[in-house]
Amino acid sequence: MQKYNSSTRLALCGGSPAAQIEAGISRNFYAEEAQILRVLRSGVWGGYSDAVREFESRFGDYIGEAHCITVANGTVSLEVALRCEGIGPGDEVIVPPYTFVATAAAVLQVGAVPVFVDIERDTLNIDSKCFESAITPRTRAVIPVHFGGHAADMDPILAIARAHGLVVIEDAAHAHGGEYKGQRLGGIGDWGSFSFQQSKIMTSGEGGCLITRDQQRARAARSYCNQGRIPGGAWYDHHTLGTNLRLTGFQAAILLAQFEQLDERIVTRNANAAALRSAMLEMPAVKPLLPMSYCTRHALALFLFRYNQHEAGVSKSLFEAALKAEGIPVMETYPRPLYGNPMFTKWPSRNTGCPVAERSCAEIVTLPFSLLNAGATAIEQTLGAMQKVLGNLDQLQNAGVNKAAG
Repeated sequence: MQKYNSSTRLALCGGSPAAQIEAGISRNFYAEEAQILRVLRSGVWGGYSDAVREFESRFGDYIGEAHCITVANGTVSLEVALRCEGIGPGDEVIVPPYTFVATAAAVLQVGAVPVFVDIERDTLNIDSKCFESAITPRTRAVIPVHFGGHAADMDPILAIARAHGLVVIEDAAHAHGGEYKGQRLGGIGDWGSFSFQQSKIMTSGEGGCLITRDQQRARAARSYCNQGRIPGGAWYDHHTLGTNLRLTGFQAAILLAQFEQLDERIVTRNANAAALRSAMLEMPAVKPLLPMSYCTRHALALFLFRYNQHEAGVSKSLFEAALKAEGIPVMETYPRPLYGNPMFTKWPSRNTGCPVAERSCAEIVTLPFSLLNAGATAIEQTLGAMQKVLGNLDQLQNAGVNKAAG
């Protein structure tokens, strides 16, 4: 990487950017186009497209001979799992507070109460000790999140859940292709929920799916998402209350194309992440999150590291602004745990105390998977930009003082 000395002018302070990295999707879409044309020419574009059935079959097998039920997005997938378990008013569901709002909002949507428990500092995933201590007679389920694509520690979570008769719903929105002790994420608990929203490893713009190995659960979910119909039933026979959450054939076509590239891209991301981690361990004020031994394959939907603003003498927001000015596609991270959002003052929830999550909101910096999918040049430029910024923190300190004075 290019070496920068302490007199190099930062881009935020009028210097030239250190990197030119494309933050979005930058590749051809020949495979996606071919699949979309196949659906277009078939004349069956909705949820009954052969492409939908093909994707469900292939992705279910990939997760581990499981049933796959595609849905409109990765928010309603969580809600459907809760509804199929009969969870509703009077029930509690344990969730981590360091995640996207959908994890807890799905609980509210069925009338239950989200109970926030703290996370592990090293993984940002739910802390099983905090999970166990939060269980009450009203607790019905737990939703562990495989945050950033790193596996939650599922063995203790499953053991605790089984001892208390709780349902385990894996939020695998970041975890396509990730593994825990050789098992594919999303196929370990009673349910696995995936998202195919625009920012995810596999995306059809919107979309999601549910995974389960239980045939009765699969039938219930498929019926609910298809307006109460059952396999083999007549079109106007509705056996239970449901709604239309079907994925379209066009979305399934895009996912089929991306599914073919999933494993190859995971290999690329892990190699690039290893290069980033190795170099960052030698840098001041930053500490990359390292994969645990039980995470036998990291999906790497996000590259996460901690920034010590006390050691650096510069706020995290100013540090992130400096990286962005150098051309690094830093993502916005959670400014507060979920329970700090206004919606949780209007609907019932329970906070058990989450100091690790609160500290993480103040420390975590995030790089997107699109950067990890890029070539070696992008990784070198990223490291060079970080070295440049960390080597010239005095300029940022002065910039911060001047901004405050102005």
